[in-house]
This record gives sequence, structure tokens and C-alpha cells, in this order.
Amino acid sequence: MKIAIIDYKAGNIKSVEAALQRLGCQTVLSRNSAEIQSADKVVFPGVGNAGAAMQALKAFGLDKVIPTLKQPVLGICLGMQLMCKYSEEEDTQGLGIFDVSVEKFVVKSGEKIPHMGWNDIYKLEKPLFDGLESGSYMYFVHSYKVPVFGFTAAICNYITDFSAAIHKDNFYGTQFHPEKSGTYGLRILENFIKL
Repeated sequence: MKIAIIDYKAGNIKSVEAALQRLGCQTVLSRNSAEIQSADKVVFPGVGNAGAAMQALKAFGLDKVIPTLKQPVLGICLGMQLMCKYSEEEDTQGLGIFDVSVEKFVVKSGEKIPHMGWNDIYKLEKPLFDGLESGSYMYFVHSYKVPVFGFTAAICNYITDFSAAIHKDNFYGTQFHPEKSGTYGLRILENFIKL
């Protein structure tokens, strides 16, 4: 099985690659449309700024490719947010796979932004969370959130409830970093590999 990791100059690609390789996967870092389209699975990682990330996707023509993919696709952190229609971060138009807008956290009583560190998730939906229980801890680093909506597949609470994961058809997303979330995160990656 070959897993393409979309390489569009966004951070965190190497840690995703290392986690998948630990699970025995053959990975390829790519921004080549044909190579991405022919992979068995695709991981769309990302750390950084939504505006700059979308500019990079457009420069490589990947903004047109990603929404047309038919194999399972996993967006991680910024990758998940970019699959949405819009982000308040730098007034950025997303890929529109999910009809929801990404919003900045609004601090209510002294909470710190970004939301950074370990937090529990609940209302977990299969197949991505098969074998995991509500209350599993995952590692988050983000200042923007996807609200809870019709395609939410897991929920986290920090200041307010938000989508810790989303799922629609062959597209999956996690706001947290499974590659940095210990054994629970590896289980999620294993579940994705088995799709």
C-alpha cells in the first residue's frame, strides 16, 4: 500500500511520514498530481497559516486535485481546516469539501490561544475511531476551529465545543495531531490505513 503525503511546504510533514512508516506503510512525499491521484491513500497534513498554505496549494495546482480524489484522504490540523469552504484566518477561501467555515477562538475568561496540549475527545464515530473510547486524549495546537456541524465525527471542548474530527464520504479530518498523540493517535492512523 502506498500513501501519498501532500507536500505543499506546510510544516509537520516529516513527523507524519515517520508515524506512517512505523506502522509499516510505504510513503511518498509528493506535490505531483498524478502521483497523488494514483496513491492508495492520501494524507493532507499542515501546520502554519491558512492563507500561505492555500497560495502554495494553488501554485502547485493541488487546490483543483484534492477535492476530486476518490481514495481515502486524511486532513490533519491545517489540512483539515483547508478542506472547509472558508477560514477566518487571513480571509481565506478553502477547498470547499466541507460546507463549513473555520472560526477563530473567541477568548471568554482568560484562556490562552492557541489551544495547545492534550485534551480529551468524545462522541467518537467509526470507522476512524474504531477501538477508541470517549475521553481519549489527543494532542492539539491551533488558534482556529471548525464548529460542530453535520459532518462532525468527534468533539473536543476548549472554550466551546468544536469539531475534533470531521468525515464526509472519503474525506476525513482531525484537528488534533494523531502522529503526536501516542498510542491513541497511532490507532487512528491504523484505522485510516485499514479503510
